[in-house]
This record gives sequence, C-alpha cells and structure tokens, in this order.
Amino acid sequence: MKWTIYLLSLVCFVSCTEIKTKKNSQVTPVSYIKDTPTLDGRPIENYWNLLEWQPIDQNWIGGPFDHNDYNGKYKMAWNEDGLYLLLEIVDDTILDQTEDPLKLWWNDDCVIVYVDEDNSGGQHRFNHNAFTYHVALDGNVVDLGVNEKPTLYNDHIISKHQTEGNTTYWEMHIKIYPSLYNDEPNIKPVILTADKRIGFAVAYADNDNSEERENLIGSVFVPGENKNAGWIDANVFGTLQLVK
Repeated sequence: MKWTIYLLSLVCFVSCTEIKTKKNSQVTPVSYIKDTPTLDGRPIENYWNLLEWQPIDQNWIGGPFDHNDYNGKYKMAWNEDGLYLLLEIVDDTILDQTEDPLKLWWNDDCVIVYVDEDNSGGQHRFNHNAFTYHVALDGNVVDLGVNEKPTLYNDHIISKHQTEGNTTYWEMHIKIYPSLYNDEPNIKPVILTADKRIGFAVAYADNDNSEERENLIGSVFVPGENKNAGWIDANVFGTLQLVK
C-alpha cells in the first residue's frame, strides 16, 4: 500500500513539474540563400526581390501613430552562417540623442531583434536563453548580460543602413548563439540547417523628439495587456521555419 501511494505521488510530481515548451506560433518560413548579401543598406541583390515582405505593425508601446510618421516591414533569408534581415522603415524623424551606447539605449530610434535559438521560450532577462538585441543607428548592439548589466554584442549582429528621404533600409547579418551562451568568448554561433525552428520577433523603437521613446512597434501579435513582454519572455516570440 505504501509503495502504491509512493508511485502515485511520484507520477503526480512528474506530471506537475513537466517542462512546457513554446508552441510554434505565428510561423514564418525563411528561404535559403547561397550568396551572402553585401551589407551596405542597399538591397540590390536579386534574391531580395524574390522574398515576401512581412509587416512590423503591432503597436506594443505608445499611442496611435500615423503611417506617414512610421511604417515598417522586413524580409529574411538564411544560410549556414546565420540569418539575413532586410528592413524598410519609413520614419519622418530619426533620433539618436544618447551618445553612450550603454545608457538609455532603448529611447533612441533603433531596431530590436529578438532571438531564441532553440525556440524553447521562457524567461531571459539576465540569461541568454534568448536575446533582445537593440541595434542602434551607430551600429552598436546592446542587451543585458549575465552580469545583469548592459553589454555590447557588436559581433553578434553586423548592420548597415542607408536613408533616402523618410525611408531607411537596414541590412543585418545575425549570428545565432545557443542558449548556453554565457558571455564567454569560447562559445561559437550555431551552424544553421534546414528545418530548424528559431524563436524570433523584430521591432522598431520610434522617438520623434522626446525624452523617452514614443512607440515600440513589433512584428508579432502579443496577447494580454503587457505587449512589451518580449524583452524578458521568449514565449511571445514568433517562430521562424528555415526552408531550403
């Protein structure tokens, strides 16, 4: 009788503590490219024309905005060395008011790239179960490190942008690091393969001329009241499906 009670208790414990993984929500197929883009903010390579635009239109922070003030979309591709991201951002005012890249980096106009290498979801505020890369206009890339301090990850994302009128084109190469990454230089990026699924979202922080950002507009729908949950919770990311 005691063993029966013990086994029932063990089954209950295992079922109650079962690890839950993130669902493959808002799945976006990403096509393979053999040739690496020239990162210059000028999307002149032919394969960019073959890929579909995806919208960046979910208002996570701030009030309503006019599409003359902001409009954004992106395209993606991949090869073994990482993801390649093209953005077209229409913004009538581009602001870079904080010179120190490790201070108030979220309040300047910037692109935010959310990456969860194994699409597992979960919390990532002070660990690298997932990343929230803030890509600044000067090319600096900031996220919180495992030491709980803002840290530069300029070797994780290489970016270039060009602005013509109110339209800015960004091109980025995003290296994908595993969740065991702990800010040590000996951990290498993952070699990508077909059928891999990666948690992902991209957002644009828009500040026309204020002390704080006025809007944060993202690429995925986030349920609930806290639309800006992605910086600590990878469960709200979408899912990239690498196809070849």
